Amino acid sequence: MNVPESWLRSFCNPKLSGRELAHKLTMSGIEVEGYEPLAPSLGNVVVGEIAAVEKHPNADKLTVCTVKAGKEIFRVVCGAPNVRAGMKAPLMKTAVKEIRGVQSHGMLCSARDLGLSDDHSGLLEIEGKSGTDARGALGLDDHILTLKLTPNRADCLSVLGGAREVSAETRSKLTPIAIKPVPKKIADKHPVKLPTPDACGRFAGRVIRGVNAKAATPAWMRERLERSGQRSISALVDVTNYVMLELGRPLHVYDLDKLGGPIVVRWGRKGEKVLLLNEQEVEVDESVLCITDDSGVIGLGGIMGGETTKADERTKNVFLESAFFWPDAIQGRARRYNFTSDASHRFERGVDFNNNVDGIERATRLILDICGGEPGPTVDTVARLPKRKPVAMRVARAQKVIGVPVPSKEMGAAFERLGFKHSVKGSSFTVTPPSYRFDIAIEEDLIEEVARLYGFERIGAHPPKVAATMLVVPEQKRSLHVLRERLAAADYHEVINFSFVEPGWERDFAGEANPVRLLNPIASQQSVMRTSLIAPLVEVVRKNHFRKVPRIRVFEVGRVFLRDPQAKDGPLSVGGLRQPIRIGAAAFGPALAGQWDTAPRMVDFFDVKADLEGLMAPLAPRFEPAEHPAFHPGRSARVSLGGAPVGWIGELHPKWQQKYELPQAPVLFELDAGPLQTVPLPHPAVPSDQPTVVRDISMLFPLETPVQAIFDAIQAEKPPIVRLITLLSLFRGPGVPADRKSLAFRVVMQHTERTLTDAEADAARDALVALLGRKFAASLRT
Repeated sequence: MNVPESWLRSFCNPKLSGRELAHKLTMSGIEVEGYEPLAPSLGNVVVGEIAAVEKHPNADKLTVCTVKAGKEIFRVVCGAPNVRAGMKAPLMKTAVKEIRGVQSHGMLCSARDLGLSDDHSGLLEIEGKSGTDARGALGLDDHILTLKLTPNRADCLSVLGGAREVSAETRSKLTPIAIKPVPKKIADKHPVKLPTPDACGRFAGRVIRGVNAKAATPAWMRERLERSGQRSISALVDVTNYVMLELGRPLHVYDLDKLGGPIVVRWGRKGEKVLLLNEQEVEVDESVLCITDDSGVIGLGGIMGGETTKADERTKNVFLESAFFWPDAIQGRARRYNFTSDASHRFERGVDFNNNVDGIERATRLILDICGGEPGPTVDTVARLPKRKPVAMRVARAQKVIGVPVPSKEMGAAFERLGFKHSVKGSSFTVTPPSYRFDIAIEEDLIEEVARLYGFERIGAHPPKVAATMLVVPEQKRSLHVLRERLAAADYHEVINFSFVEPGWERDFAGEANPVRLLNPIASQQSVMRTSLIAPLVEVVRKNHFRKVPRIRVFEVGRVFLRDPQAKDGPLSVGGLRQPIRIGAAAFGPALAGQWDTAPRMVDFFDVKADLEGLMAPLAPRFEPAEHPAFHPGRSARVSLGGAPVGWIGELHPKWQQKYELPQAPVLFELDAGPLQTVPLPHPAVPSDQPTVVRDISMLFPLETPVQAIFDAIQAEKPPIVRLITLLSLFRGPGVPADRKSLAFRVVMQHTERTLTDAEADAARDALVALLGRKFAASLRT
């Protein structure tokens, strides 16, 4: 919000410079985002009084003016149509220029010439002593404070609200505008009905007849509006905007003759439409609060009025409205129609429900002064207003939270300065929040107010004191941080993605057509909660590839959100949703960083499988071919631990690779983090000083035989002296039948007490060959 400093100081004028005041407000929690002069420096510009005007001898549209600037007299060539003798205008002193044969010793300026506005229709008329600085004469010494308010401080969305805060912070006197009731001159009233007290709790209105809607807005009002960021529209509209900025009270003015029957504030009905003042036609429903008359909807309550009943230049009689709308009835409605308004911005945060009549009286006085007219009585209809419940604050609790022993006397003084009614009983304060503070509801709110007024800069930054105690860390548990370190050691970089994603991602990468949807997404393309980490990781790979990153290794540890009606509330579930923590990773590009003695090779399934096994060690995962919506059907696997599935690994599906414009398929995995955090106790190995014997076996197997099944069979029935078996190679090609594949194994054998003989080693090898022949119809490769 933009607040002119001069307007603010008319309510409260502390003995501080503007920058000191801005700093004071920022340190109290009301951030001043900018403190800038109203206009740029005007340089050598003074007030010039035009003493005489003559026609230019060589140009029909130019004049030659004699201009007085104090004791100096200048001869200036001017082309403005409104130039006349006796007027005063800004005079810029320049070097002598010859214009159509006549020397000009300066330039008379328009508003655009000075950078004040786009108006270039004529000279800018000003008041002031001839020869004095034009900046002061134009009132341009003012500064603008730009307040960056948080949603809870709607009370500062007005000059009066800002002045209240300045008064509390600086202990300066607050001088609000004296608002006196305007006596009625006619008895006219317009009926109002409030059938929805839970949405519209109060509605004050007044009829004013015989107004001159064509009257010009006074310069002082137009100036304050423009400096606050509001453009002048018409006198009647300008008055409502002015009162809104001044008191924080949104108003609306209707053309009384366009109203058909009583005003009724009710919820909309399906199929009803209204043309708004912004020329946008919207359709309402039962969740939108509407202002209606006998003709139907004529405006959206708390958001914007309608085009059919607006006051324009032909208006003679008006109905002035000042309503209170409950924030819950307004929140989100304007954004639903892709626009916002000053009224909705205030009402959805909370507007003072006790200044309705003051707003009417203030606006009435301004309308009568500017447009004339005869007012009727102010009719104030009250249906239901918020109840300000007293809030208790314990002195000891406040001191503990603030971290400073603020005296209770100073706490009471803070409430006095804020205008909070309060009482003290023992060591506890009871505070009744004022009607304009919707953010005071619990004890912590009062503690925050005390801290603000005490001064955040007076609260020392002390390092926390923690008892140095050894924590019990079970050997069978490992933290997520340990898992993060393992991936980081494998050259992966951690990323943190939003938990809300695009619906299309869920369909493509998770096969999820009904994910959890957000009621109020921060962006339309991020409207559902993720059920998998795969889609965000693919997007990270995609963005980094587009930025010419050649080798990408990323991982994320985060929650996913799964529907589960049976889920009970706990650390990983709430409200019918499971929220397990998962670990996901993606690899893209060369398998190794650039090296001079190694041919470049792109990362493949087995590279990432090795990284996954390193992450899970000492746990021994099993990999079973299976299909997943995100992965290549023949290059993906389900990961299991102890017979239970814990995740997936695979190469991105070719259709998603094409859709998301990736030159090669990244390899990804996603695992449930919980099973990885539990590890078995280490079993001490019995070392042997006996030599090992190695035998290699190459056998032919049917093509469909899984290697994991071979290892399972060997592990179940291997001879006791067999210590380790590893797969050396897989071969298909010349010399191998088309329906077979060649697998070569290395068998390591050792006895714990003596040296093995060749006969024993050969017997163990032959037993393995026989086992594989029996189980899988395998044969030795010759």
